[in-house]
Amino acid sequence: MEQQELSYHVPVLLHECIEGMQVCPDGIYVDVTFGGGGHSREILRRLGAGGRLFGFDQDADAERNIPEDPHFTFVRSNFRYLYNFMRYHHVDGMVDGLLADLGVSSHHFDDKERGFSFRFEGMLDMRMNTRAGMTAADVLNTYSEEALADVFYLYGELKTARRLAAEIGKKRAEKPFERIADLLETVKPFIGKDKEKKVLAQAFQALRIEVNDEMRALREMLQGALRVLKPGGRLVVITYHSLEDRLVKNFLKTGNFEGKAEQDFFGNVQSPFRLVNNKVIVPSDEEIERNPRSRSAKLRIAEKR
Repeated sequence: MEQQELSYHVPVLLHECIEGMQVCPDGIYVDVTFGGGGHSREILRRLGAGGRLFGFDQDADAERNIPEDPHFTFVRSNFRYLYNFMRYHHVDGMVDGLLADLGVSSHHFDDKERGFSFRFEGMLDMRMNTRAGMTAADVLNTYSEEALADVFYLYGELKTARRLAAEIGKKRAEKPFERIADLLETVKPFIGKDKEKKVLAQAFQALRIEVNDEMRALREMLQGALRVLKPGGRLVVITYHSLEDRLVKNFLKTGNFEGKAEQDFFGNVQSPFRLVNNKVIVPSDEEIERNPRSRSAKLRIAEKR
């Protein structure tokens, strides 16, 4: 594996994902989370003369990892626009396999300038696409206290969401939020030393999800995946937190995000997918030791009926 790819992001559950996709040499595949290109390179190794792979990423930094391969097409876009781009490339309804690794790249957490991690001092940015959209600082400075409380409660599952939002309201009246240190100073009085890392991770996760509209983008991508996959096509998804995993699990089981199962006359659940693995796949102890960031990964695989 190339050093640049490793430093950007170590591909999680690589073997399990590729096996789950059942890559055939002449198939059409999509990696909607290209990132460091680890999964994509493994798919490309298995493609023959007629095979094609499309890789999506909205982050300009990911473009450094684009492989020189005639079978690969890079799409500089958020994966929520999956269906539009597959139509543009005349392959909607023809895709054999689609992979989505929903984790944030190691590159993002380790880049001090991007503001994704509370381990570093820097600007409160958190945008996956630094060319557009509002930053984490914009959210903290412009959202109402009620809206901020919803963000922290719904996306970070923080029990102190209302009190934290009220404190942010007071602080920003004195001085606008700009840097990570401003947020840490505000959050830390609400947490005990024993839970500091966990609560900070939840607060930062909540802001990141809101800044990048991640939950709505995920819904749109999954709906697009159902449209672009051909019958028998595989959908392979790695999730990292309960919010996105619940959405994916419900969608694969029932075809909707609420998990409401429709049944036929005989009581059989009517789903557009057949689950390939009824039990979720998780990394081995060896993989977690090699790559600690894989420890919360859950892999789900389904086949379009």
